[in-house]
Amino acid sequence: MPEGKILDYEAPLDDRKAAILRAVVEEYIETAQPVGSVAIARLAGLGVSSATVRNEMTVLEREGYLAQPHTSAGRVPTDRGYRFFVDNFISQEKLPISQRRAVSDFFASAHRALEDLLHETSGLLARVSRHAAVVVGSVPDEATVRSAQLVDIQPGVILALVVLSNGAVEREVLESTETFSSVQIQLASTAFDAQMQGASWGALPTPRVTGDHKVDELLIAARSKLAGANEEHTGADLYVGGVSNLAAQQGAFATSERASRLLEVLEHQVMVVSLVRELLGRGLSVSIGSENNLADLKDCSIVLAPYEIDGQIAGVVGVLGPTRMDYRHALAAVSVVSEQLGQHLS
Repeated sequence: MPEGKILDYEAPLDDRKAAILRAVVEEYIETAQPVGSVAIARLAGLGVSSATVRNEMTVLEREGYLAQPHTSAGRVPTDRGYRFFVDNFISQEKLPISQRRAVSDFFASAHRALEDLLHETSGLLARVSRHAAVVVGSVPDEATVRSAQLVDIQPGVILALVVLSNGAVEREVLESTETFSSVQIQLASTAFDAQMQGASWGALPTPRVTGDHKVDELLIAARSKLAGANEEHTGADLYVGGVSNLAAQQGAFATSERASRLLEVLEHQVMVVSLVRELLGRGLSVSIGSENNLADLKDCSIVLAPYEIDGQIAGVVGVLGPTRMDYRHALAAVSVVSEQLGQHLS
């Protein structure tokens, strides 16, 4: 069961009320129209009259699971109704075969720099889920060094290259008027790798002297150049895909203004990263409407899942859409993409 904010239910729903609520949610997600008792009596398969269903829907409305937008209209789910539905009627489902194959093919052919990969993954998730998608990378300072090396490019030009635990590859060019032999560069590379492996990217250690002046000069220069580059970039990266999906779903929000506000929220990287990282510890999770702390997300549901690299949480992928989203499909899409992204980066 996907974890979310726990609501204080007044009382457990009996089987009939639960079945009616489930039918209302599923029908409303499908049609976007308020659902009446006659339709539910036919769909729920309970063997009771529409009058009985109507009475039960009145109780569900009184208890906060349903709402009636107009006096003569049918009912629509509330945030509490969606939460009960997600917590009780959604099991781990699989994506359609064609979409699973599309995700697998994407990562099988993905040989991109980390930034490009995460950006394109957000687009992939948006296409599969049909919602706006976000991918948040890890904060660089939290990564550790997997390997480091110095590569002789040409006389006076050496590449310092570091592979991080979050899958990122950091490169900095060292330029010098001095000449270094291939042996000195190789010795410096071996020492650099040995001394930097396992170190925090946010606090690279001062190189230990080797006794070879030229080698030590290279070690100090490489560490200084990489540390300087890291200081310029300390926040987690946010990649957003499928914003046009939100624009196409404006009718699913209470007002077009609220949909527009959500688009504005996605433009504020710090705000979105903060929100997503706040929910990161929940694992695969769904946050529905009023459960979101930001006022601009009150008409929105967020489905998130962390991705792991070598068993450690490295970032998160997720989708944002109206509360009237297909939760089964969204959960399946987020789960598959997060799993395959983590495997690819590992």
